[in-house]
Amino acid sequence: MVELTGLIGHLDEVKVLVAGDLMQDAYVLGNAKRISPEAPVPVVHVTDEFQLPGGAGNVMLNLRALGANVVALGRVGSDKAGDNIKEHLGKQGVDTSGIFHQANYPTPVKNRIIANNQQMVRVDYETISEIPEVLEQQVIESLPELLEGVQAVAISDYGKGFLSPILLQALIQEAKSRDIPVIVDPKGVDYTRYKGATIIKPNLSEAYAAANLGQTAGLDVVAKSLLLTTQSQVLMITRSEEGISLFYPDGKQQDFSVDVREVKDVTGAGDTVLSMLTLAIANKLSHSDATRLANVAAGLAVEMLGCAMVTMEQLSRRLLHTDHGNKVFDEKHLFALKAALTNRRLKIVGLSSEKDLSASVLRTIFDLSKSEDHDLLVYVRDDDPDEDFVYALSAIQEVDFVILKGDSLRHLSEEIDADEVYLHDGKVLLPQEGILSLIYRS
Repeated sequence: MVELTGLIGHLDEVKVLVAGDLMQDAYVLGNAKRISPEAPVPVVHVTDEFQLPGGAGNVMLNLRALGANVVALGRVGSDKAGDNIKEHLGKQGVDTSGIFHQANYPTPVKNRIIANNQQMVRVDYETISEIPEVLEQQVIESLPELLEGVQAVAISDYGKGFLSPILLQALIQEAKSRDIPVIVDPKGVDYTRYKGATIIKPNLSEAYAAANLGQTAGLDVVAKSLLLTTQSQVLMITRSEEGISLFYPDGKQQDFSVDVREVKDVTGAGDTVLSMLTLAIANKLSHSDATRLANVAAGLAVEMLGCAMVTMEQLSRRLLHTDHGNKVFDEKHLFALKAALTNRRLKIVGLSSEKDLSASVLRTIFDLSKSEDHDLLVYVRDDDPDEDFVYALSAIQEVDFVILKGDSLRHLSEEIDADEVYLHDGKVLLPQEGILSLIYRS
């Protein structure tokens, strides 16, 4: 019955490899209340400062926030910034065994000075340095081991020199030999570097530049040129507030509008799209369904300041408001549901479609939903529940989630750690005093 579930119900825990340029994003926060007497610039009184992995590191953190297992592939210098990046990623659960140290290479650092929630200036320390041949060969030799068990590869190219054409092709071909999809966030104008990738996702201006066509050329013409160059299965062009468009080699085009409540900061939105897209493709969702999820995640990202991490909990909650079909989960696919229930209390009631939505059942649902500090989950106990019954349940506002029967009510209550569990026999709840005696009835 998985076909009844929404997109979020198809997501599971996956392992992905993220390859790309690593850098340190440093933030200095403060208040600016006066102008310097030395020059016409604000004086920032510092209140806080911190550092985070940037570039491909931000994609890795985004994927971890979405619940993926992440393997990192990149390089850092033998310096404090490089150590900070590896340490932070490691603490977040990223496998850093694929991060290589390059001698005499300064890890790029981007210092952002932010006053009164507004970025005042950015100071960059970086040297564009092509990867040495010896290190390049070491990285290539490590690919078979790093790709073991990986279900998708994300390439986050920031043009800092780590992803050489030789390394890129070695990674793409090794992934293809294992039937692992490769999703690329490109840089520069030479897209032959990414030949053979599954999906390439430039933004609008990047696509025109790479195709070497003027703005008067149609987007379909641009897409046709890039698809021919890259021989990719799909070209995804992100178009800011106009949404996302997918182009295919057969000329097919799909357009997706973006749903944003309030734009606060577009920083890192591209990384969020790459992360969500990779997670969805790793879960074998279609390109169109993966794009829908990426669009929702991007909408959440731009509603937050800075390179904010969109979590599976936030994604699940937003999807519940856009399509009540996303309330429905198969018991074998609880990954996203568990995330949606983070820090939430839960009541479960077991129902059967054989009893239909009687007045007694509706009264039970309404009574159980009165407590605002609990989510209400309905467990459909039938082996083959009526589709209309499931649809009607998901349309009831008081029902937060619907689970289609899998193992048993006992297994479900243990799996998601419910606070209260009830069984409805068509007339009344049995029993209401405790979970254990009920469980044996399920």
